[in-house]
Amino acid sequence: MHTPEIDQLELLASIDRIRHRAEEWCNAPTTWEPMIFCQGLLKRVLKRVESLQFRFEAPLVVATFGGTGTGKSALVNALVGVEVSHSGRERPTTRKPVLIAHTDTELDLLQLPLDEIDVFRFETPTLKDFVILDCPDPDTSDSNGTGTNLDRLRRLLPHCDVLLVVSTQQKYRSSRVTSELQAAAAGCRMIFVQSHADLDEDIRDDWKSLLSESYQVPEMFFVDSLSALREQQNEIAPSGEFGKLLQLLTSGLGASQRIRIRRANIVDLLQSGLSRSVEILDAKVSALTELEDVLAQQRVTLSQRMAQRLQDELLTSHGLWERRLLAAVNEHWGMSPFSAVLRVYHGIGGILASLTFFRARSTAQMALLGTLQGKRWLDQLKKEQEGAEALERVSRFGLDDAHLREAEIVVSGYVQSAEFQPEMFAQHSMTELKRDAAQVESQFVLDASQQVDSAIDSLAQKNSTLNVRIWYEVLFGLYVVFVILRVGYNFFYDSLFNGQPLLSSDFYLAAGLFLILWSGLLVTTFTWRLRRGMKSAVQHLVSEMVDRKLERGLFPSLEDELRQAQRRTNAVRQMLLDVDGLRNEVAAPSELAAKKNFVAANSKTS
Repeated sequence: MHTPEIDQLELLASIDRIRHRAEEWCNAPTTWEPMIFCQGLLKRVLKRVESLQFRFEAPLVVATFGGTGTGKSALVNALVGVEVSHSGRERPTTRKPVLIAHTDTELDLLQLPLDEIDVFRFETPTLKDFVILDCPDPDTSDSNGTGTNLDRLRRLLPHCDVLLVVSTQQKYRSSRVTSELQAAAAGCRMIFVQSHADLDEDIRDDWKSLLSESYQVPEMFFVDSLSALREQQNEIAPSGEFGKLLQLLTSGLGASQRIRIRRANIVDLLQSGLSRSVEILDAKVSALTELEDVLAQQRVTLSQRMAQRLQDELLTSHGLWERRLLAAVNEHWGMSPFSAVLRVYHGIGGILASLTFFRARSTAQMALLGTLQGKRWLDQLKKEQEGAEALERVSRFGLDDAHLREAEIVVSGYVQSAEFQPEMFAQHSMTELKRDAAQVESQFVLDASQQVDSAIDSLAQKNSTLNVRIWYEVLFGLYVVFVILRVGYNFFYDSLFNGQPLLSSDFYLAAGLFLILWSGLLVTTFTWRLRRGMKSAVQHLVSEMVDRKLERGLFPSLEDELRQAQRRTNAVRQMLLDVDGLRNEVAAPSELAAKKNFVAANSKTS
């Protein structure tokens, strides 16, 4: 069962969860300059969020904001009912900020720089739930030794909860004030007031239209502060627009509204910081995509080079193919006369293969020697020669210094365009680049070995079907049967009934010789059959190796940084969407103005 208190706790928990996600995002290590900038920005935003959460229960800080001579100080005097702040319509009269608070208010909870502020305390009901801060003007450059008015204003604004934006018929279009308001509005509610009602025309409609693009302004007030001050001093109940303004301040900023307002301000702050971060990162997404494409193209080029060299070496290393195929065929063939011949042939080839194994230096030859043997040989080679031979093998596979340097130059331009830190890429010396290329080749070797094993098994099954076995067994068996019948006929018939002598050793020598020749012919025919399917198998194998994406390229650390940048960009986008949804749940008093929410519109158009 939901209660208002539980709903409020859920909203606060949601805010805390997003804040913790933002903190983790800010602390993530990266070499991507746009993200480093956004991390610094969000850290400042989170610092303000922490300050707001710390003073959840403290009275609201209502600050005046407006250009020179707009009547900010006069409005403050009218609200308090006492002439506290000096007012004037020409020169800026508020040089040092003025804080007006109730006598019971604990000012330390507000976290204001009290040493830079003149403080006045009054025991008036108006100041029970909020304090009023009369700020310097943003459109003057006067200095009193502690910085300009604008500097002092910017130091105070992060501590403010509600801005009383005051303007006049002459000042409401000021670009300087409008620009500063854009920066100050994030994390604040606003109340727009046109002063000098005794002298100026009512420009609220035009002002509201001017603000409508960036702000939600439910109501504006047109007041005569001097007349309102006289009413207050004469203990006359405020009337007209000023009375409505005072009523909004006392009711809309009461103790019951503090958490709602500050909670909404926190969400606005998070949304503003995340929105700006997304804007900055999205501006570099195209550069990241281009870098990703060029790295992918480098992997494709690398794969094509190695696959082409693999094809050349496989086609020239047909002896290794035949021995591997014969071994696989014998496993599928089973025990038979012709398979015995194949085993003898393979045994002789095995002796030669053992010698070839020690001479194998190319990647294709290692692949043909088998996944396990090739890997063991590669591991042993690395241990014995400590990587020197690995660097030499790179050039044998088409990855020479010129190709590696060309790839480095091409990629470095895209790295600069994407604004990764140059130190990260500059650390790659040619030796390190060769070492990375050797690791790529090693992975390619293992993949090629697995593909070779699969291709050999497929060819062995294809060449050891029942029809093939019957054909070669019959051909081989015909000669064997002929010899046996000839010997048997001579022994059992000619020698017994016709008086013919037994066959001499010359016959057996000739029969043995022809057996070897006949067996050799059949084996040659069979190996020719294997070799005939070998070329198409190699071409199919190479095409598969080209299509297969390499797990890593020549620049693995750069690829990792790129993937992290993409993931973290998506993470900050998701946080912005979550904050946008949270803003719809966190409702501040509808009478207060606020900066518009552009996230929903942007997400619909993107």
